[in-house]
Amino acid sequence: MFVSDFRKEFYEVVQSQRVLLFVASDVDALCACKILQALFQCDHVQYTLVPVSGWQELETAFLEHKEQIKLLIKQDDDLEVPAYEDIFRDEEEDEEHSGNDSDGSEPSEKRTRLEEEIVEQTMRRRQRREWEARRRDILFDYEQYEYHGTSSAMVMFELAWMLSKDLNDMLWWAIVGLTDQWVQDKITQMKYVTDVGVLQRHVSRHNHRNEDEENTLSVDCTRISFEYDLRLVLYQHWSLHDSLCNTSYTAARFKLWSVHGQKRLQEFLADMGLPLKQVKQKFQAMDISLKENLREMIEESANKFGMKDMRVQTFSIHFGFKHKFLASDVVFATMSLMESPEKDGSGTDHFIQALDSLSRSNLDKLYHGLELAKKQLRATQQTIASCLCTNLVISQGPFLYCSLMEGTPDVMLFSRPASLSLLSKHLLKSFVCSTKNRRCKLLPLVMAAPLSMEHGTVTVVGIPPETDSSDRKNFFGRAFEKAAESTSSRMLHNHFDLSVIELKAEDRSKFLDALISLLS
Repeated sequence: MFVSDFRKEFYEVVQSQRVLLFVASDVDALCACKILQALFQCDHVQYTLVPVSGWQELETAFLEHKEQIKLLIKQDDDLEVPAYEDIFRDEEEDEEHSGNDSDGSEPSEKRTRLEEEIVEQTMRRRQRREWEARRRDILFDYEQYEYHGTSSAMVMFELAWMLSKDLNDMLWWAIVGLTDQWVQDKITQMKYVTDVGVLQRHVSRHNHRNEDEENTLSVDCTRISFEYDLRLVLYQHWSLHDSLCNTSYTAARFKLWSVHGQKRLQEFLADMGLPLKQVKQKFQAMDISLKENLREMIEESANKFGMKDMRVQTFSIHFGFKHKFLASDVVFATMSLMESPEKDGSGTDHFIQALDSLSRSNLDKLYHGLELAKKQLRATQQTIASCLCTNLVISQGPFLYCSLMEGTPDVMLFSRPASLSLLSKHLLKSFVCSTKNRRCKLLPLVMAAPLSMEHGTVTVVGIPPETDSSDRKNFFGRAFEKAAESTSSRMLHNHFDLSVIELKAEDRSKFLDALISLLS
């Protein structure tokens, strides 16, 4: 169903119904869900929330509730889509008409009219073939690549704004949803900057400060601000040294998996004039005199070391004076809670924990998520270092391939799709910085990690090439389907992200051979 007016054709329709809300297991979807929950609460809309991690769960949940579901279908007439008969007339009908028209005419006139009709029908058939060929090309281009549009949370916030029910909390969730897309490289830098500009105007509107006593805000209120901050993960909740070592951008540029890279990091810290004692303790405990100009100092030294993009446009939120988080902090914390390897709860429990962590009343869960994120980030960089030092990333011709073996430290952390995708993207960035082979710098990456030893399955993910001009379009979804189909490999395309599949470990070899021949 295509919706042109989100307010009239979506919200006003469901507002008077009991709503069944399916929510995918990613941070952007959680943020969109929080905004919708707030809107439903305002309008006293009853709803049932069902978390779904893939197509199978979506189908199961749909079948469970199908008796209560009313499908909203828009007729073709309303969409003004021309019917097939309006574009092409049937040839039989043409012949019938031509036969009727020629009755009683002279033989010469009949022949002339028949010749004209034959030429006309031939032209019409040619136009039809051209139209169908163009249609196939358009559909192929559309279905061949997977790419992401505007953040779902931003779309929901726009709806809240149109309804004049937008709140600061909703704005923050929209910011976190957009930042999730940026953190996971789902959108281009240009798209990110454009959407940041849109949200910045809303931030100014909601968080302006006037000196009138009537407009002053309480000390413990929520305040959102636009910032041009450091591209370092969790640095305000970690030590500066740990953040530098576990940020993909700096780890790849310094090549921290090598001894030379570690020396370059020490030179970088020395260039800033920061004592190691200060750098290795928690950021909050650093001397205030050092923290005041820290951003400028790091940016200046980073430029000398070839890191021109050390600062990025982002947003931060303050809960009173004590709690401050960058949008990326919340993304990593929420993602870690949702894909937590802890076995003390089901997937639904982890989903609810992640959803709760987005509320300001559950800061303890958010801080727990930050600790889990630190473990995940450390494991990611250690795995990258291991893969590069042992030459596990190999060229298979049209793509690079890396496989994590069973028994690898922390391997189960990367059995979930989002964690493995993030590891793969960071590994590809690091490999591009380390290799001297120009051709390999332009290749995509296919990565596999053990999923279930009991069922003998692996998770496989495909990552597009790491180039400055990359449009973030991923072609691996269709390629995986065709490779599995041609080799009868037992594959499950269950995830909403089409470039992530589950594959039987024993079919991996023939699947990769088919993928190589397909992409060559």
